[in-house]
Amino acid sequence: MITPSLRSAAGGMLRTAAVRSSRMPASRTMASLVDEKRLPSKFGGKYTVTLVPGDGIGKEVADSVKEIFESLKVPVQWEQYDVSGETTGGDELFQQAMESLKRNKVGLKGILYTPIDQTGHNSWNVAMRQTLDIYASVVVCKSLPGFPTRHKDVDFAIIRENTEGEYSGLEHQSYPGVVESLKVSTRAKAERIARFAFDFAIKNDRKKVTCVHKANIMKLGDGLFLNTCKRVAEEEYGHTGIKFDSMIVDNTAMQLVSRPQQFDVMVMVTLVGGPGVVPGCNFGREYALFEPGCRHVGKDIMGANKANPSAMILSSTMMLRHLGLESQANVIAAAVYDVIQEGKVRTADMRGSSSTSDFTKAVLDKVM
Repeated sequence: MITPSLRSAAGGMLRTAAVRSSRMPASRTMASLVDEKRLPSKFGGKYTVTLVPGDGIGKEVADSVKEIFESLKVPVQWEQYDVSGETTGGDELFQQAMESLKRNKVGLKGILYTPIDQTGHNSWNVAMRQTLDIYASVVVCKSLPGFPTRHKDVDFAIIRENTEGEYSGLEHQSYPGVVESLKVSTRAKAERIARFAFDFAIKNDRKKVTCVHKANIMKLGDGLFLNTCKRVAEEEYGHTGIKFDSMIVDNTAMQLVSRPQQFDVMVMVTLVGGPGVVPGCNFGREYALFEPGCRHVGKDIMGANKANPSAMILSSTMMLRHLGLESQANVIAAAVYDVIQEGKVRTADMRGSSSTSDFTKAVLDKVM
């Protein structure tokens, strides 16, 4: 969860960051560029945004966003593609959604289901990021006033490399019963995500970057990632005063559930999930894709009007800041946080009994 001040700083960074190094043009800080042909599509005073609601509860929470935007007359028009990972033969629709993202440069999506069986398709969530080189995943976890949890004063950012490592997706069966899976790690992409993490820390007044790794076992792959992060920290950001440390992922998992307050910015190649109130975003050189920070589709409550739309709504406000629509983003985000803090309208995941429609109406009552 992101405070208004943090979101504003991050939004400014998204719009003004430039390519840091001519040695590696792909290592820019965030998504937008000054090159006109790479700016988000805008026609008739409205931005065109690709919308992929996703599977499970996706359409329900996407409808909440659309209802709020329509009520506030937010200058955004949607190109919606109801891609689903649960149906066979959906490749054509997925490709149409990808072409839309390439045109519009900005997208809002829910989570797409990925089949586990061997005959199923590869993850379309991953395919989107890899195809468009949307390399940096950003999720900020922060305590929310009015919603007590086990740990207080939590405030850290997780920055994840989206396009390689365990997500290379290269595997084969070399012999019946023997499967080889390749984890590809490159210095160039490690440098890029390390710079992204430090630039994020600088722009958001954060004090420490922690590299999370498994270099004790994967000495070459994660060793390269760890050593590259160290070198970038020392040679390129040593003068900033931002501290750098590292932690093995096993210990990190334990520390996150025992003392999460010690973390500030975490950079890694592994996956993160979250509850229904955590927004997220993904950035590349040309494209930006906003989605909830969770990694499950919520099939168990699909169609029951029980889903918490907070993460999708807050992800959409991050998108609005990326588009320069600060005032609308501030109004919507403030309304969501006010509803949560008051505690009168809460969905089941927040120990309440309110519906998706109830929460959406409560937010609309705040903004209208």
